[in-house]
Amino acid sequence: MVCKLDVDVEEKTAWVESGATIGQLNYRIAEKSQNLLTFPVGTCPGVGVGGHFSGGGYGVLLRKYGLSADHIVDAHMVDVKGRFLNRESMGEDLFWAIRGGGGASFGIIVSWKINLVAVPPTVTVFNVPRTLEQNATKLLFKWQCIADKVHEDLFISPLLSRVNSTMVSAFTALFLGGVDRLLPLIQDSFPELGLTRKDCREMTFVESIVYFDGYEVEDPINVDVLLGRDFHVRFFRGKADYLTEPIPEEAFQGIYDIFFEQDQETNGVLLFFPYGGKISEISESEIPYPHRAGNIYTLLYYAGWDLESTDDTYQRHDNMLKKLFNYMTPYVAKNPRTAYINYRDLDVGTNDKLGHTSVQEASVWGKKYFKNNFYRLVHVKTMVDPENFFRNEQSIPPFNLVKDEL
Repeated sequence: MVCKLDVDVEEKTAWVESGATIGQLNYRIAEKSQNLLTFPVGTCPGVGVGGHFSGGGYGVLLRKYGLSADHIVDAHMVDVKGRFLNRESMGEDLFWAIRGGGGASFGIIVSWKINLVAVPPTVTVFNVPRTLEQNATKLLFKWQCIADKVHEDLFISPLLSRVNSTMVSAFTALFLGGVDRLLPLIQDSFPELGLTRKDCREMTFVESIVYFDGYEVEDPINVDVLLGRDFHVRFFRGKADYLTEPIPEEAFQGIYDIFFEQDQETNGVLLFFPYGGKISEISESEIPYPHRAGNIYTLLYYAGWDLESTDDTYQRHDNMLKKLFNYMTPYVAKNPRTAYINYRDLDVGTNDKLGHTSVQEASVWGKKYFKNNFYRLVHVKTMVDPENFFRNEQSIPPFNLVKDEL
C-alpha cells in the first residue's frame, strides 16, 4: 500500500495520508531533511498515522515537543454529508475535536498537515537492565521521583517484566544529543542507575526508532525496515493508567507477586512512559487530549502472544492484566481513573450495535479519556453528525443521547 507523503523541508511541514505508517513518516522526513527534522510520534512503526494522530499520539519526544496532535495545523476529511473539508471549511470546533478526540466519531480523515520539529544529527540511546538482586525496586522508585523533572532532552522509560525466577526492569532511554552531554546529566539526576559510556550508543534519530521497536540492531542500522508493513505481527491486550504520585516502594512486591503467579507462557509487561516537559506545559483544553500537568507518567499494561497460540491464551493474558490493573487502583489517578483513547478499554462500557448508549456509560468512558473535554466533544458531534452515522464501540455520542448528563 502506497500512501502519499509530501515533505517540505524549507517550510518544515508535511502532508501525510492517514494510511501511512509511523515508520514511513519517520523515514521520509529523515530522508528529505538529512536527519535534521522529524515528527513526534510513537515507537511502533507499523501503526497508522490516522488513528495515532486522532487519539493524540505520544512517543519518545513528548517531553521535548508534546503530542503528535499538538503539531497538526490542517486536515482533509469527508463529513457525513459527503463534503470534502479542510481546516477552514470544517471550522475550528471540528478541527479541535479530531486532534485527540478520536477522528472516527466525526468523519473520515483523509490526510493531515503537520509541523515538523528539529532533532540533532546525533542522539544517544541506552538500555540498562536491572534485576531484583541489582536493586531494581529502588531504581524504579527513584525513577518515579525524577522522570518528569530531568532535562526535556532526556526520555527514560523503564520496562518491567518477569525473566525466569526474577523480575527485570530495563531502563531504556533516548537523549537528544551526544553521550558526552548525556553522562553528566545522568550523574546529576540518576546516579544510582550506574550508567557508563559503554552502555550508550550514538545514532541518528530515525535509527533510534528502529532501536526502540526491538529490531536486531545491526551496524549500520537498517532503517529501510521502517518502509515495510511486515512488522512484529502478534496478538496483544493493553490497558493504560496515569499516575500523579509515585507507587510506594513496598507496593512493588504486590506487582511482582502477580507476575510470579503466572506460568512461563504468560508474557506480560509494564511500560512506564515519563511526562513533564512540553506535554505538561500545554493546557488540557488546548486539544481533546487532557492528560497534561500533574501526571508524572503513563503506565501501560501490555500482554502479547503469538498468532499460533492456543484458544485459552487470550484468557490467561487478559486475567493477568486485569489482576495488575485492579491491584494498581489505589496508586493511579482518581475521579476519574483516567485512560488513553488509543488504548481503548472496552471493559469500562460500550455502545450497543446501533451506536446507542446510556448516559451513565457514555460519561464513564468519556470522562476517563477526555475529562471535561468530553462535553465539548459531545457538542461538536451534535453539530456535525446528529444522527450518529459515524460510530464505534466507544464513539462520542450526539447530544440527544447524553442530554440528561449535560
